Amino acid sequence: MTTIPATGSAGGTTNTNTGTNKSTLDYNDFLRLMVAQLQNQDPLNPTDSTEYMSQIAQFSNVEQAINTNSKLGQLLINSNISQASTLVGHTMMSADGSVSGIVTSVRIDSNGSTAILTDGKEIPIVAGVTVGY
Repeated sequence: MTTIPATGSAGGTTNTNTGTNKSTLDYNDFLRLMVAQLQNQDPLNPTDSTEYMSQIAQFSNVEQAINTNSKLGQLLINSNISQASTLVGHTMMSADGSVSGIVTSVRIDSNGSTAILTDGKEIPIVAGVTVGY
């Protein structure tokens, strides 16, 4: 296989990711690498077309996995919302027993789910909370 030199402004490609520290490659990075590979291959010894097809198939699998993870994430959010709606109107007690009251609403954010009680206090919905009727 042909060794691909690093790309930069001299090669006509620039990195558009500013201010982010990425630990994984996405499909845009894959396409940039593939184009760089095509541009820099040895014309007297080109890469076999079956290798390109294999790379495209791998790319397709990665893209499908990314889409699946995105859909699963949305499914989990919808499940959390559905479960949270069943808590409204019920009595809840925190895992340590220090806070209890009737749930008026539930907030779902990146930190998880939090029940908001009638007195304004909040209970994180974690293992050990008690819900009563």
